Amino acid sequence: MITELRHTGIVVSNIERAVHFYCDLLGLKLIKDVTEESAHIDKILGLSNVRLRMVRLLSRNNIQIELLHFIKPHAESVSPPVFNLGCSHVAFTVDHLDQDYEKLVKEGIRFNCPPCLSPDGAVKYAYCQDPDGTFIELVEAL
Repeated sequence: MITELRHTGIVVSNIERAVHFYCDLLGLKLIKDVTEESAHIDKILGLSNVRLRMVRLLSRNNIQIELLHFIKPHAESVSPPVFNLGCSHVAFTVDHLDQDYEKLVKEGIRFNCPPCLSPDGAVKYAYCQDPDGTFIELVEAL
């Protein structure tokens, strides 16, 4: 049934701060920025009187991320632990994890630990959080 992953949506509290993180720091490209408010968006989300700003981002090999900033209703901060049920993190492949780690740490991005080698030696990886606490895994294939 499924043929590919279309995009991942991430609800954010501050769209400018999120765009800085995902575009300026992680290197995604902004391809769409719209504010939506309609009966259609209410219907598809199963809510009433929704107003949201949606920013779509694209990686260099066409992976899409949607940043969603809910103006109405106002989003609540949850920041669940990584072991809770449901979507736990978003993983991105990177070319140079050690360099990216140093750059992100200088920008104040918190990591659980420095980059680690996987037990099988196939990848180096590290977990950090975006400005709203969404877990992001950065992976470099070796």
